[in-house]
Amino acid sequence: MNGYEQGTVVLTKKRRSPLKLALAIVAAMIIAGLLWSGYVYWKMDRAASSVLNGPRDVGIVLGASMWGDAPSPGLKERLDEALKLYYEKKFSYMIVSGGLDKPGNQYTEAEGMRNYLVQHGVPESAVILENKARSTYENLLYSKQIMKERGFKSAVIVTHQYHGMRSKDIADFLDYEDPKLGLTESKTLQMKYHKPREVLAYTKWKVDELLLWLGWKKG
Repeated sequence: MNGYEQGTVVLTKKRRSPLKLALAIVAAMIIAGLLWSGYVYWKMDRAASSVLNGPRDVGIVLGASMWGDAPSPGLKERLDEALKLYYEKKFSYMIVSGGLDKPGNQYTEAEGMRNYLVQHGVPESAVILENKARSTYENLLYSKQIMKERGFKSAVIVTHQYHGMRSKDIADFLDYEDPKLGLTESKTLQMKYHKPREVLAYTKWKVDELLLWLGWKKG
């Protein structure tokens, strides 16, 4: 083999090295992503309703989509769980949390939830509106502010089972006092869509949590 051929072989080997490194990085990222997703699914599936040995001050019903002027079937499931707990005297007041779902809607999520609860026998005086929130973090942040204003100390967070883990994680970050969960399984939502979406939402939350902790993002 002459010198020219030897140089070509060496050059080819050098050119292949960055490609191998890139492939190794991609493979490592895929493996890490799969492991992370599996871990989040495991945590998500372990979320369960809390044992409530005594009444709490308030139930916090986390908002979801409105269908026009009425709660969507998924949101009704959360509201029905809240009604069950309310009539079991697990709390005497409810904070319904959620802003305007779509610009053309007549009611915010909170107002739509209030209307549904009142239609099912809850006194309007027992339902407290939180009309600004656009995310789970804001649901719980603004609801905690209302709790402070009203002198409430303890809460049950009412949502779907797949959403419970992230909700509890956020409540702990916001220093809720021993937050409890009231969770319902969904018979209307497509879990093949919502669970993978929740993995992404939880991942985003963990990034946001870090940024908030570092002071690089306003809460």
